[in-house]
Amino acid sequence: MPENSSAATHARLEAAHQPLQFAYWVPNVSGGLVVSKIEQRTDWGYDYNRELAVLAENNGFDYALTQVRYIASYGAAYQHESTSFSLALLLATERLKVIAAVHPGLWQPGVLAKLIATADQLSGGRAAVNVVSGWFKDEFTKLGEPWLEHDERYRRAEEFIGYLREIWTSDHAELSGDFYRLHDFDLKPKPVDVPGRPHPEIFQGGNSTAARAMAGRVSDWYFSNGKDFDGITEQVIDVNTEAALHDRTVKFGLNGFLIARDSEREARDMLREIVDKADRDAVAGFGSAVKQAGRSAADGKGMWQDSELADLVQYNDGFRTGLIGTPEQIAERIVAYKTRGVNLFLLGFLHYLEDVAYFGEKILPLVRELEADLAGSGRLESELARHGVLAGLDTALG
Repeated sequence: MPENSSAATHARLEAAHQPLQFAYWVPNVSGGLVVSKIEQRTDWGYDYNRELAVLAENNGFDYALTQVRYIASYGAAYQHESTSFSLALLLATERLKVIAAVHPGLWQPGVLAKLIATADQLSGGRAAVNVVSGWFKDEFTKLGEPWLEHDERYRRAEEFIGYLREIWTSDHAELSGDFYRLHDFDLKPKPVDVPGRPHPEIFQGGNSTAARAMAGRVSDWYFSNGKDFDGITEQVIDVNTEAALHDRTVKFGLNGFLIARDSEREARDMLREIVDKADRDAVAGFGSAVKQAGRSAADGKGMWQDSELADLVQYNDGFRTGLIGTPEQIAERIVAYKTRGVNLFLLGFLHYLEDVAYFGEKILPLVRELEADLAGSGRLESELARHGVLAGLDTALG
């Protein structure tokens, strides 16, 4: 284990002691966040999303993640482009940080770095990116771009992230990789100088071994699909172990579809109705596409490989996280995930305006109370160590 293991553990503990953060999936894609024919009082247009962004930042949300689809597919017939929509939401808000999902292979890193730097300047340092290696083959081939094999897509994404970081922090970027080139590239203005943030935050998702290793080496945040306690713990350990080898600390976001009602029965009935009314053709098409992408991982551990139809009704396995029930039940489960190393929840909802307001009023205050109790009792450190999410570096606790 590297000599700086105690420093790495300290950094992870410091991150764990920060209040949990919350993000929401921006519904800039038609069809809502579930592939179901159930009524959804959610709209993909800008006016609705502008109102939602203001509501979210006033109800405890720190981030919003703007989705990206380039062509109509699987219940998402219409979609707004992610970077331009993100800028619009940044300009409509005061504190909310907005993460634009982008695909290496469809973007040149210097062009994207310039766009994000401008958005960051216009918003006072609130722009971020989520680098998506790609799961939908048609989005590449129908644009005439090559479709790389799974691990090659992650290798390209890792190089892409390295180039973004170099462009944002160097006055004379000079790099020559397998996918991209930079020759004395000087970007001005740079992104805003935000204390504690050397450049706009870089998020990534994934589930495979390649994705976890890449996160440990280069990303600031690792987004996980919906997972139970064991599933997220395994990913946190793997990413932390890789990060420690490179003297890095990575933060963790977990996807979850939240259904909160005054009684557990009401919440469970709502989940059952969503699944019962699933658009089965669209779910099957989506499942076929994503499983093909994941199966190409070298060890078969790609995303969605063990997802069933009921899981795929929510695009990113959001039901699996189990945020279904009363405010008390959901708050307790959210804080239990904190003891597994989760720093942020990426949430989806059925009826966004109503559900986001309910979250801010009923659930978030309970989360903060439980977090305070956990920290005040001194149990957080012991729970993190007990679950192994310090990746074997818990000797610093002695």
